[in-house]
Amino acid sequence: MIRINVLFVCMGNICRSPAAECVFRHIVESEGLSENFNIDSAGTIGFHAGDPPDPRMRQEARNRGILVDGRARQITRDDLSDYDLILAMDKSNLQYLREMDESNGYFEKMRLFCDYVKKFYHSEVPDPYYGGTEGFRLVMDLLEDGCRNLLDELKLELKLKKK
Repeated sequence: MIRINVLFVCMGNICRSPAAECVFRHIVESEGLSENFNIDSAGTIGFHAGDPPDPRMRQEARNRGILVDGRARQITRDDLSDYDLILAMDKSNLQYLREMDESNGYFEKMRLFCDYVKKFYHSEVPDPYYGGTEGFRLVMDLLEDGCRNLLDELKLELKLKKK
């Protein structure tokens, strides 16, 4: 069985990255591809470690029929080797990941999530934590678009690996 390990990363792992994890998992499950993926999320800081996702993020996802659950955790050096694709929600988190990669051996697997977003002109997923409902709505719009496009690309990769 071919498995692709995908990690979503934001700062605190309570808004953007757990939502991305759960949106991607929801889409993967809806296509019957759960066995092909290991999906997780982490934060670049440990301040919220052990906390559930932000209630505002959970509510916006629930409005779209997606359950956002789990507990925040901080990324570890082992994650760099354990995951095939590490998607940062913004440039500062991507920079943090690259600084963690002291050997520069994992550079190719680290990308910005918005590299997969096609319907919107955002280069980063904005942090909605200090804003209102509209910020969480925008984040979910970006995540749903990007996660669909991400899965389309990874399905091609799965087909190539099976040959």
